[in-house]
Amino acid sequence: MAQKGLGKSIFVLVILVAAFTGVFVYKKFATRNSLAAQIAALSPRGAPPQSIEDLRRAIALYEKKMDEHVKDAAQTGIYWKILGSRLMDRLQGRSPLYGEALKALENAARYYPEDETIHYLIGVSAGNLAASEYFSPAEQAEHYRISEAAYLRAIDINGRYGKALYGLGVLYIFTLDRPAEAIPHLELYVDINTRDTDGMFALAAARYLSGDFQGAVDLYDKITGLTKNQDVKKQAEQNKQQVMDAWYR
Repeated sequence: MAQKGLGKSIFVLVILVAAFTGVFVYKKFATRNSLAAQIAALSPRGAPPQSIEDLRRAIALYEKKMDEHVKDAAQTGIYWKILGSRLMDRLQGRSPLYGEALKALENAARYYPEDETIHYLIGVSAGNLAASEYFSPAEQAEHYRISEAAYLRAIDINGRYGKALYGLGVLYIFTLDRPAEAIPHLELYVDINTRDTDGMFALAAARYLSGDFQGAVDLYDKITGLTKNQDVKKQAEQNKQQVMDAWYR
């Protein structure tokens, strides 16, 4: 019953954003036609204005309308971002709905291509969508490609964006089987987040899977010395022992 209510609320959110976008497009074309008529009216015979004064008045009128269009477009992008974020917040593991979030976020990215948060969320939603059982191997590969590209774009915009650095690292290690490519991103992540043991565990895994046993052991020792959480400490010690066993086998 709760899931049905969730689906209904998500449907309403999608309809509201789509409706706003449709109204915005309609208003844009209607205003453009009205604007053209107003500019033409500045000339006695309805032709484009010719005098310097009329041209100045036409430019001022056009600039005012353009400012309004820019504000409307910016607001549309914000609504798409909010919708995508709300969908991500409400998913709670319901992978089929990641497709709706992905569509909303991709729309938001068209309005805000330099927003690293939007690209990061695209990476998360595309990766989770690919991990579902609803796609063929080719479709899954395409969604993973979208996820990787989105994380890389977020990092390109903000090279110290921790969530994207960590997300991309995890994608490379546990999904794409390219652990060596995760190392530089996770190294930067742990340099920025010096007490984040999740990042250290991920980096240790990347080093181990890339054949750097000593680097992995050093990280597990660092985690053991850093954390006061006994469960985390125990996990680090167990992982270190597994690396040592593989190293001296």
